[in-house]
Amino acid sequence: MTETKRILLRYRDVNADFTDIEEYGAHDGWVGLKKALSMTPAQVIDEVKASGLRGRGGAGFPTGVKWSFIPVNEPVKYLVLNADESETGTFKDRLIMEKNPYQFLEGCLIAAYAIGAKTAYIYLRGEYLEVANLLDACIEEMRKRNLVGKDILGSGYDIEIYTHLGAGAYICGEETALLNSLEGKLGQPRVRPPFPANKGGGLYSEPTVVNNVETIANVPWILQHGGAAYKAIGTEQSAGTKLYCVSGHVKRPGVYELPFSATFGDLLNEICGGPLDEAHPFKALLPSGGSGPIVHLNDEVMNTPMSYEHTAKLGTIIGSASLIVMDDRTDITWVASKVTKFFKHESCGKCTPCREGTYWLDKVLDRIMAGEGTEKDVVLIENVAKNMAGITLCALGEFAANPIIHTIKHFPEDFKKHVSGKKAVSKPLPMAGD
Repeated sequence: MTETKRILLRYRDVNADFTDIEEYGAHDGWVGLKKALSMTPAQVIDEVKASGLRGRGGAGFPTGVKWSFIPVNEPVKYLVLNADESETGTFKDRLIMEKNPYQFLEGCLIAAYAIGAKTAYIYLRGEYLEVANLLDACIEEMRKRNLVGKDILGSGYDIEIYTHLGAGAYICGEETALLNSLEGKLGQPRVRPPFPANKGGGLYSEPTVVNNVETIANVPWILQHGGAAYKAIGTEQSAGTKLYCVSGHVKRPGVYELPFSATFGDLLNEICGGPLDEAHPFKALLPSGGSGPIVHLNDEVMNTPMSYEHTAKLGTIIGSASLIVMDDRTDITWVASKVTKFFKHESCGKCTPCREGTYWLDKVLDRIMAGEGTEKDVVLIENVAKNMAGITLCALGEFAANPIIHTIKHFPEDFKKHVSGKKAVSKPLPMAGD
């Protein structure tokens, strides 16, 4: 199988430098924007709804529906672009902004016009300083051509776009924590309702849409070719193409654009070249970085399309599609420990289940990994994780529970290697803060 229907990485097909505004314009750049400006905002939203485009940040919420939640009659509205990209194993948004920045920025203009926002903020993770500088330079080039500022392209529509660097916190990928950070507050999730689309819930308490970079970069193509053409790509519930980030034990890691109908086998075997070492077959897969439930990389998974609905049937999620591949040399208990340490470090501490739960999971896993754990400790961490799931303020607590629950479920033999033969007596653990 080969990469087909490239929308986000189409510069590869035409062998052009899309960081050059003239080259971008020569390859259908701004066609979608011009079409959008000839339509009403409601018509633009309807076109995006018809496309079936879903959010590419991980949740997969229908984009056009999200835009339609913004009250039409509110005078001040904002568009915020989530370029925080802190999920483990994810590097797709950076690629878009580095290699195809004008398509992303064109999508920003279309989205802002559709919801009636006159200001858009691009929130980048702190490590993306060079990307922010590139986007700032692109925005200035657009300003020279009347694509940003007052009365863009003579349409009567005014729009400003600004970049903003965060401070490197994973939690700011959660949209309300991002909004707090953008306002200069502590990056912690807000209690909802009110939701960001409602008065009082968004940026500076105004109605706000928060969209992922990859999501928005699809919008110009949709406006140019029509929602029906986009809907025809992929699967019934997962329209269009997706950027899949592949790392780990494969011969050719990288970022690949494929329709949602492509299978894990298409990507990992045909495109990525199979296992890194042929003597060591695939064992496990994290299909959405550390946040998604781990699965056995068996024939059933290999034959499954990498779509929202099909991965759900496997008991996992495609999320942001950051595939971390592991071969049979990998100790899955070690994987659970590493991912748990990450979420413990990144927990904002605002809600008790996540703050205390990640602490205890990490401490007990350290004991297990040191060879001092018992079978009771395995039962203990599973119980702690299950009591975190579904009751935390944001999804981070759920993400932290997943590695424990699903590694124990699917790879119990890896845990047994660390606790076999141990007495069923556990050492006391230090209390938080000791």
